[in-house]
Amino acid sequence: MRVLDLIDDKKRGREHSPAEIEWLVKGFAADEVPDYQMAAWLMAVRFQGMSPAETAALTKAMAESGETLNLEGLPRPWLDKHSTGGVGDKLTLVVVPILIAAGATCVKLSGRGLGHTGGTADKLESIPGFRTRLSAMEILESAARAGGCLAAHSASLVPADAKMYALRDATGTVDSLPLIAASIMSKKLACGAGTILLDVKVGRGALLPDRKKAAGLARTMVGLAARSGRRAVAVLTPMDQPVGLSVGNALEVEEALAVLRGEGPGDVRALSIALAAEGLHASGLAVSGTDGAEKAARMLDGGRALEAFARVVAVQGGDPGVVFSLAALPRSRLSAGLPASAGGTVAAVDALAVGQSSVLLGAGRSRKGEKVDPGAGVALRVRAGDRVAAGDLLGTVYAADSTRLRAGLARLQQAFVWAGSPPAADTPFRTADQVIEVIREP
Repeated sequence: MRVLDLIDDKKRGREHSPAEIEWLVKGFAADEVPDYQMAAWLMAVRFQGMSPAETAALTKAMAESGETLNLEGLPRPWLDKHSTGGVGDKLTLVVVPILIAAGATCVKLSGRGLGHTGGTADKLESIPGFRTRLSAMEILESAARAGGCLAAHSASLVPADAKMYALRDATGTVDSLPLIAASIMSKKLACGAGTILLDVKVGRGALLPDRKKAAGLARTMVGLAARSGRRAVAVLTPMDQPVGLSVGNALEVEEALAVLRGEGPGDVRALSIALAAEGLHASGLAVSGTDGAEKAARMLDGGRALEAFARVVAVQGGDPGVVFSLAALPRSRLSAGLPASAGGTVAAVDALAVGQSSVLLGAGRSRKGEKVDPGAGVALRVRAGDRVAAGDLLGTVYAADSTRLRAGLARLQQAFVWAGSPPAADTPFRTADQVIEVIREP
């Protein structure tokens, strides 16, 4: 085979065989296929797409490009959870402890934030001492001791995906649905879970703002799981407005812990229960979605989910005292409040603008590898439907230096949509606590 021939075939819309895709992925992972040729092939895929069979072959080849986890020694059911990313999306920090408390073994590889969307690994690392960089053996040992493990992506697991994603990010091919699906599901398959819970975000602050495209991605991922002998359920949730009130790494950990303690914003609790319910039902730990929701609520209200999170923190080297006392969580040294310039009713809070504000403050990345400030971010004080008077505080921003503070504050000011003002025609601003659609295997 020649890479040039595969590029030419895909440019002309011809379908690759599984053997051709396996050869290409293995060659790229082994540095035998140069970046410039893989970039050309990715661009051809971006324009010509891939068939379901091609996408399945690509997912399998990527999953098998490095180590895979064998969960056979861990109690069943094995559950994994993934979010396509959003603003204020700390739901993993609540959902995974619920699932562990309810009897599942959860091994999850978490990504880092890029652009206006946050990353679970960054949030966890704001807990003093918490280790996310674990070997495959350490992941399995942590899961055996705590009932679950929340680790960062490893170079030994699905290395082809890491290399391909870096090229996609640099060549404008991130938004290809087959490539997104293969990237996500290859990591899920490599982690060995039998059931996969997918939170697919839809709206202005999401990777895929369009509902039709987001639903297409969800169906593709559910189908990929089925082709691989796994079960998946995808839940479409809104990302027009931030989830909860906190956006930023330590700030989001603090808010997730509040929900685990029976406090915190109602939308975070409602979405966490809805997602956990689907995961419990799909894995057989609940007989129905309603039963799953009731069980998830009991795990929260009885404190068992909080205890599960404390175990994970302790086993992975973090300070378990953070779970019960937030004093150890970092907070950037500078802060500024944003007062309302006039009275009115908040019609919506734009997730994209809030996410961009958090990046300017230092909580996110504008490029891969950039360090984040764990104590930076946005603490909102109002949400859609709130009535405010002139001078009332809309939110507080945190940053390590005055330049970042001013930039983040200016962007945050643009996030508030007021009743009576004309919103963008394509902006529905759905409320943050609703489930848009659930997609299961046919």
